[in-house]
Amino acid sequence: MRKSGKAQDITRAQRRIEELREDIRHHDNLYHVLDQPSIADFEYDHLYQELVELERTYPELVTPDSPTQRVAGQPRAGFVEVEHQAPMLSLDSSDAEEQVRQFDTRLRAQLDGSAPDYVVEPKLDGLSIELVYEDGRLVCAATRGNGRVGEDVTPNVRTIGSVPLKLRGKSTAVPRRLSVRGEAVMLLDEFEQLNARLTREDKPAFANPRNAAAGALRQLDPNVTAKRRLVLYAYEVMLLEGAVLGAQSEALVALRGWGFKVNDLIETGIQIDAAIEFHHDLESRRDDLDYEIDGVVIKLDDLAARERLGATAHHPRGAFAYKFQPRREVSEIVDIVVQVGRTGKLTPIAMLRPVDIGGVTVARASLHNGEEVARKDIRVRDKVRVQRAGDVIPYVLERVDEKGKRRRAKFKMPRECPSCGTQIISRLPLDFCPNTLACPAQLKGRIKHFASRNGLDIRGLGERTVEQLLELGLVKSVADILSLTAEDLLPLEGFAELSAKNLVEAIGRSSRVELARFLYALGIPEVGAQTARDLAQHFGTLDSLLSATEAELEGVAGIGPIIALAAHDFLHSSNTIESIEALKQRGLQLIEAEARAGDLPLDGVTFVFTGSLESMARAAAEERVRALGGHTGSSVSSNTDFVVAGSKAGSKYDQAVQLEITVLSEAEFLAMLAESTS
Repeated sequence: MRKSGKAQDITRAQRRIEELREDIRHHDNLYHVLDQPSIADFEYDHLYQELVELERTYPELVTPDSPTQRVAGQPRAGFVEVEHQAPMLSLDSSDAEEQVRQFDTRLRAQLDGSAPDYVVEPKLDGLSIELVYEDGRLVCAATRGNGRVGEDVTPNVRTIGSVPLKLRGKSTAVPRRLSVRGEAVMLLDEFEQLNARLTREDKPAFANPRNAAAGALRQLDPNVTAKRRLVLYAYEVMLLEGAVLGAQSEALVALRGWGFKVNDLIETGIQIDAAIEFHHDLESRRDDLDYEIDGVVIKLDDLAARERLGATAHHPRGAFAYKFQPRREVSEIVDIVVQVGRTGKLTPIAMLRPVDIGGVTVARASLHNGEEVARKDIRVRDKVRVQRAGDVIPYVLERVDEKGKRRRAKFKMPRECPSCGTQIISRLPLDFCPNTLACPAQLKGRIKHFASRNGLDIRGLGERTVEQLLELGLVKSVADILSLTAEDLLPLEGFAELSAKNLVEAIGRSSRVELARFLYALGIPEVGAQTARDLAQHFGTLDSLLSATEAELEGVAGIGPIIALAAHDFLHSSNTIESIEALKQRGLQLIEAEARAGDLPLDGVTFVFTGSLESMARAAAEERVRALGGHTGSSVSSNTDFVVAGSKAGSKYDQAVQLEITVLSEAEFLAMLAESTS
């Protein structure tokens, strides 16, 4: 019996819907998990919109694992408690190496006496989440709670792009039932943007990214969670039915195969000395990461052995958290001074009695703005708790109450600019000096930014040199830097003939600059190094960018309406246009992206680096690749052309071998660079 016309329509629609869902899941995985999108945003939007229209026409074909269901539903009245598939225990931990070695000694004694193999993972500072899948589909997501019972946050977790709603792989490779533990984190860039947004809206800012991530997941409205842009890293299989895993290293490979995002900084198959060295290395690099970590987790790789070891009432015996030194300390505010930045923003700075935080001596900390000082009620001679996070200036978390102590007068923001005396303008909660380039503090900040590593990278043009140039009147604009001579520099403290000659030569070399670096150097509001690269790649030339409308700027990936408006206003201001013309007149030469595209030796070739290089830092190696037209990735996929393996190469090496991707030694990589530039 033949199907009716309506039945045929439904069959065709169902076939097309499944095709679209599979395509969208594939591109979601490339974008959110592998950080390697393969199609443009408008192409993705076209696929997504077609799926939306089909599901709207055939609502009976909508399923919970459809990509359209990532953001759905109305705000809820509260959270329902759910029991975990397996206990989510905390870890035994210490920041002392001696305790870590004792952990290793205990394991040796309880096993066969030989040195066990470990998997060492970054200890992410976020919110622990359990994800439960049945027949490959996400059915529940819950917070850790008390370790045995947590809160059901499934609608919120569905909005996280790195969480697969349906597991990847053929049906035979997908387990019947799976429970995965992961960590939901907020990246530092997103955290800073969120706090800036809250400050503008006169709302309390979050103290740290972990609190921000927790706040995002505990929203009763999933649409609010979606706007917070969380990332989830999966790191443990808690329950598995329908498959067998023998080692943690195998579990990590399986998690990647099922479509989860797994951290790239994981080392497998190492023993305790290497694990401790990994901890020390990662602690020295933690400020370079775009998320917060507070240590490493050392896990016995053999899952059967871990099962035999069991757990105490609080923690598993086969894993240990080797924490970093704390980065929060209590100090006293000696004074509060107001700093004027390169954009004219006034920032109150707490001058502290010097205190060591994580091996760094901290003598000042940001108080953000006048309203923040008033909200926290911070005054001179108060004791405060200070936190250092990343490369940014440390900030004051809170005042430490001292009962019975007589306090100083409340702090008030100045009415005139501390640098030039101009009447300040308040755009609550922020205060600004409107005197732009005529304000010495703003000019100093702009020159420092212009010469910084991500800008023109003028080696030798430090803060003290800039201050002296301004004090002596040798520099009255950013463009004046390019006109400096050795004779101009000789009167400056610390300069002799050779050092003056070296700085002038450095300025000369830096005056021929890539468009992306120049855009960063200009100091466009809200535009960092990555956004500057996006703008350069999108528009190709400076003239194209300068003629772009606000809508065209907003069309660039990663740029929203706020950044587009700020960038458009800045690029079209008379000060900016005059500054660009003055720089060109003094010898600035732009290497524009359009002229470079397509004719470079590594054009279209993607490299991924693992391990440590001896001849240069990894960032420098990646920069060399990009300068020759190549691309660099943070994870290995089928789109990777070469993996460069230095000493102590990690799991990316194994992935490259598994995917049959060419692995280059450092010597082979350097030879390739030499051949490409010859």
